[in-house]
Amino acid sequence: MMDKKLCQSCGMPVDDEKLLGSNEDGTKNDDYCVHCFKDGKFTSHETLEEMIEICVPYMVKDGFEEGNAREMLHNTLPKLKRWAQ
Repeated sequence: MMDKKLCQSCGMPVDDEKLLGSNEDGTKNDDYCVHCFKDGKFTSHETLEEMIEICVPYMVKDGFEEGNAREMLHNTLPKLKRWAQ
């Protein structure tokens, strides 16, 4: 079992190795999830704001209130590796 970590792009908990993205050489990437990173590249090129809009419905589906989900994403995502300046 892995330690609880977050995808450094979308903030999704990555608590199973199957959820890890892949590097160009096919090895697992410890920073990003399978949805955000494949074969050493990001799977899409949205802005931070677009990523927040993509993530909100998934969090609502998992039981978060939309406003709380949006606030949590606004507070968390800018600190992640992909978005931190």
